Amino acid sequence: MNSQLVIDAIVRQTMVLIARLSTVDGVRSPLSHIADNVFVSLVRELEHQRLGKKVVADMFGMALRSYRQKVQRLKESATSRGVTLWGAVHGYLAERGSVTRSEIFKHFGRDDEATVRSILNDLVESGLVRKSRGKNPTYRMATAEELEEIGLSSIASAQQTNEALVWLHVSHSGPLSQDDLGELLPLSQAAIAAALEHLVASARIRSEARPDGLYYSTDQCLIPVGEAAGWEAAIIDHHRAVLSALAAKAVNGRHASAANDRVGGTTLAYDIWPGHPKEKEVQELLATLRGRVIALWDEVEEYNRTHESEAAYQVTFYCGQYLTEQEDR
Repeated sequence: MNSQLVIDAIVRQTMVLIARLSTVDGVRSPLSHIADNVFVSLVRELEHQRLGKKVVADMFGMALRSYRQKVQRLKESATSRGVTLWGAVHGYLAERGSVTRSEIFKHFGRDDEATVRSILNDLVESGLVRKSRGKNPTYRMATAEELEEIGLSSIASAQQTNEALVWLHVSHSGPLSQDDLGELLPLSQAAIAAALEHLVASARIRSEARPDGLYYSTDQCLIPVGEAAGWEAAIIDHHRAVLSALAAKAVNGRHASAANDRVGGTTLAYDIWPGHPKEKEVQELLATLRGRVIALWDEVEEYNRTHESEAAYQVTFYCGQYLTEQEDR
């Protein structure tokens, strides 16, 4: 398999997805931290594959010392240990209410000033943060009313979204500590703590005290169809399922499809027009298939409540569809 060809194509397609998501509903989302997040995530996954730091540094074309320094700088803020610099700046503004630029630079004095300035600019341009005029402007978090004006989520829905995202990550990667979630999510520690508290109180996740702190786990994450607050989590979960299936197919040694495959996927495109005898059947394919798989999921869960096996394994199934309007020929 030509791995480099596949990697380059997936990167380009992913950039298209990020670009479209960043302008959903006419809102410009902060992107200055994306390149750093890509690097940190790649490093984390490569190290999880038990590759040595020297090997990973070579894959990035970097000297080992430069690699170590960059990883240390990006994994967490030098000022606020355990969180990314983006998360630290966002959390600092949320906690302080109103802060001048000089106060922010002083607080993050051990971090790169140009990076802090870039994060502030992106937060302001996105509408998440408001900035006053003057040589030493003041920064503050946008109010719920201001967020509503530009089409961003209200505080209530933002809290529900945070809970859905935390629940999703605990389900897939738990048990996780609050610090672990801070590395995985671009949320302040205060937002993560509030989400964890609500999730535990509603019995969606459970906490476990360990010698090194509290850890959180859950048996499942269920975002109901039509739940607006879980829309972000649903996109992330679907994207993860698609990529995991592709990765599993790539590493299982078989680079061709077979009729009896249990790992992989199938992509079909139907050319349809108004009045086509199969138009309705094709348009309702997602709803029909979704009804079947949800009913099967309910049956499996019902059986599992009274039965268990040490040889259990998990099958992840995903499906999706979209419609593309063709231009008149």
